[in-house]
Formats: sequence, structure tokens, C-alpha cells
Amino acid sequence: MTLHAAVESRSAAPAARSAAKVLVDQLKIQGVAHVFCVPGESYLAVLDALYESGIAVTVCRNEGGASMMAEAYGKQTGRPGICLVTRGPGATNASGGIHIAAQDSTPMILFIGQIERENRGRDAFQEMDYRAFFGGLAKWVAEIDEPDRMAEMVGRAFSTALAGRQGPVVLSLPHDMLPLPSKSQDGTRIEPVETAPAASDMAALESLLHKAKRPFLILGGNRWNRAALTQMADFAQAFGIPVATSFRRAHHIDPLHPNYAGDLGLAANPKLVARVKASDLVIAAGARLNELTSQGYTLFDIPVPQMTLVHAYPGAEELGRVYQPHLAIHAAPQAFAAALAKLQPRKTHDVTAEHRAYLDWSETGTPQPGAVNLSQIMIWLRGHLPADAILCNGAGNYAGWIHRFYRFQQFNTQIGTICGFMGYGVPAAVAMKRLYPRRSVLALNGDGDFLMNGQEFATAIQYGLPIICIVFDNAMLGTIRMHQEREYPGRVSATSLQNPDFAAMARSFGGFGATVEKTEDFAAAFVAAENSGLPAIIHVKFDGDGISPTTTLTAIRNKALGA
Repeated sequence: MTLHAAVESRSAAPAARSAAKVLVDQLKIQGVAHVFCVPGESYLAVLDALYESGIAVTVCRNEGGASMMAEAYGKQTGRPGICLVTRGPGATNASGGIHIAAQDSTPMILFIGQIERENRGRDAFQEMDYRAFFGGLAKWVAEIDEPDRMAEMVGRAFSTALAGRQGPVVLSLPHDMLPLPSKSQDGTRIEPVETAPAASDMAALESLLHKAKRPFLILGGNRWNRAALTQMADFAQAFGIPVATSFRRAHHIDPLHPNYAGDLGLAANPKLVARVKASDLVIAAGARLNELTSQGYTLFDIPVPQMTLVHAYPGAEELGRVYQPHLAIHAAPQAFAAALAKLQPRKTHDVTAEHRAYLDWSETGTPQPGAVNLSQIMIWLRGHLPADAILCNGAGNYAGWIHRFYRFQQFNTQIGTICGFMGYGVPAAVAMKRLYPRRSVLALNGDGDFLMNGQEFATAIQYGLPIICIVFDNAMLGTIRMHQEREYPGRVSATSLQNPDFAAMARSFGGFGATVEKTEDFAAAFVAAENSGLPAIIHVKFDGDGISPTTTLTAIRNKALGA
């Protein structure tokens, strides 16, 4: 062979891919369209591989915000949200999103740039043991030591995140490994395994349904789609079964469906709680019977509930974790819904009273001290916003007004943390607006809640994402103050806040800002925010004594003091 021919032969051969390039190629194979990150020198090779990948990169202000954006993406799409952070401080900051993904059963993968392999165990700059740190949170934690195993381990990460009870995976990427050539062959797109109920399970359930006098259905969890939820609603209507949604899954059924009985979470309607307790058959479909849905583990007896309990869930490890069901069905939600659709009712039950109780509970606002009434604001929003508007929120007593008075009319329009993590609303809204630029996206926040990740408003500005952030400001950490007044009445400690001018903050970032101090001024401020076309903050100041839709701090204190 001549020298010229040899050169031509070498140039024609495919170039070896770096491990970083293999990683990005696997993300593309898995259908990843967005990643969320805070850059770091420890994974520069991955950032370079993303340069011409076609994958959109959202650069965030803090790793906590980035990880929450990825978690919200996973919650919304059903595919793992992807977050990239650097070692040490970046990884620890990102742990918030991993905690949310673990408790909310959200598929997510966190990639962490790691120190060089040769320096492990030397207390190198920002060195951490990620297996130890994330081991109690993530479904799987691993380090990719060998470039040739990149495709294998990324594929396993997607499989693990999507399997059974979904959740987060953490993979660390040594800095020195990423640029090395890799012989990895590409994997294939991973889909979650759809476990289906056995025929004997459905026969047993049908028999229980025929015997039941006061059945009840709890809808919750993830891995649903619109078709499956329609089947669940049709099943409930055919059998005459009232339906409640588990905490922050209110979008699983149309709230005006005649079988809907309400949200079974924090501050649930007492009539709803009493109805569930009085049931002789409860079917929990897709929902974990966690602390909030079980009303602090008081709704059912432990370990064996007082009524017949049927629990259908895609992760076998969850069946019998706390409550031992009379019938455990290991089945993915979609398969379970399809099997239910084949059952034939012999009788139906009147659910008028249950639905009426929900309407009575949510239709009309409740009194509130001061010039701002949050229930009236929520009622206005539910009449004004389009049905596909997405509402994102973190944690705080302000959320009680959302749960009670807003009505989520379409699937996946409620994006909130089941675990009650503060600071979630703004990052989640940024992620949702990246996904759906033409839909209305709101971040609903308390004042303390907003300031935990409010800096991601800058991310919305950078990418031209006109989210509307509503900050409900009562100058305190209200949830903790409520408990404080109940346990230590009159002894206010560490729960007061001195807040900035949030509207001015929005304008300083280049967004729209408005301040609302009277209920009747809210509508005009909101419409102005919409018309601005800018990311917006509406600062709503309200009387802190109005701590919930049903009571005041004064009433809580007086009761605790025996007044």
C-alpha cells in the first residue's frame, strides 16, 4: 500500500469516540431533549460533546435549582430528567432534587463530574464518596471508571430509574476518564417494563367489588397516561365508586367528574376523610400510602387496615411496606387500568353526596383577616387560566389554598413536591416553560419558599421564559409558625422574615413586577404580567394571621392557651 493510500484508509476509518461523546450519544438514543446543569471543570468534556448534539442545555444559577428542574422534567414527561453538576459542592447542592425524586418516585439521573481516578482517597480538592452520600436516597449510585463501559452503565441508569417504583440514579464521571477513547457500542432506547395483573387478581377484585357496599378508589402515583386515567374514571363511574386523588396528584381526574370526592392530602376535607374511614373496600391504584395520603398514618389501621384494602402498584417492594393489603396486585398503572376496563358491574352506588361534599368544600372562598383573601385569588385563577395551564409550587401553608380552591382540569398540570420541599416552584416553572413555551406556567410560592431558589428567575430571564411567579408574603415561615403556636403558644422564635420588595427584584432582573395589597387589585396585576411578555413576579402581601383556609394563628394560640 502506498503512503497516500494508507493515509486515505486511515482518514476513512470512523473516528474513535471519547467516553463523553458516548455518554451524550446515549442520551440522544434515550430521547433526551433537555439537560439542566451548572457547569464545572470536572466535566468539560461532556459540555463539549453537548455542543453540537442538538440537546438543549439550560444553565442554572444553583445546582439545587438545576436538580429540581430535572426532577420536574421527569415528573412531567415520564422519562428521566437529566442534571449535570460538578464535584463536591455542586453534588451536595444537587441533593435536594435527588431527595424530591426519591420521595416523589420520579425518574431522574444526576451526572456528577468527579476528581481524577488516581487521586481518589487522597482528600483531593472537593473529593466526596458519592456512594456513601447518595446511597440512602438514590435507587443506584455508581462511578464509571472505564470508558468502555459508558454505554452499558448509562443504559442501566435509565433502566433503574424507570423500573418499578421509579426514582433517581446518580453516576459520577471521573474527570480524566471522560476524554479517553471508548469502545462502547450504543445501547437501545429503554422503556419501563409494564407489569400486568394476573387473571386471578382481577377475578378476586371483581368478587370484592360485587360484595362491597361502600367502596372507594384512591388514584395516585406516576406512570399514568391520559388514556389510562380515562379508563379509571370510566371504571369508577360504571361501578359507582367515589374517587380521591393522593397528595399533589389532583390532575389525575377532572375535578368536575361526578365521582370525584376530593384531594386526600394536607388539610383534606374532613367529610372526605370520614368517608374513606367508613369504606368497606378501598382500592389504592398507583398510589403509595405514604404519610400524607394516609393522613399521618391514621386513615388505616397498621399493619392490617380495618376495611378490605386492595393495593395495585408497579413496585413489588411497596406492597406491604406499611399496610398489609388483603389483595396486593403487582401491576403498572396502565396495565391495571386496562384490566379494570374489562370488569362488569352487577350494581352501582350513588356517589352524589361525595361529589357534592367536594363542591361545597371548594366552590366558595373562606373568610380571611386583612385586605387580601387567597381563596378568592385561587378562585379567580381557576376561572381565568386556560385548562392546560401548569401550576408549580414548593411547600408552605399557602399551598392549602391551591389544594382546596384551584381545579386542575388536565393531566400533568399540577407540578408540586409530594415530599414538601421548599424552593421548588421557580425551578419547576422554568423547566415546564422550557418544555411548553406556549402554555401558561405559574410558580406559586410563599415568601420563604421563593427565596430558597428565587435566583432561578434569572434563568427565566436568560432564556426568555415568561413564567409568572406569585409570591404570597406573610413575613414569616408560616407552616412552622403554625406548629409553633400550637406547641409553644405566644413564644415566637426563629419564624419571622424580613423580605425584600419582590416586585422591584423582578424589575432589577429585567422582568415585570407588581405588588398586590388588596384582593381586588390582583386580577389587573396578573393580566398586566401576562401582557408584558416577560418573566414576572407578583408580590402579594397578606395578613399573616390568616394561616390557612380554615383557621387563624390567633385561634390556634388561644386554643393552645386554653383561652
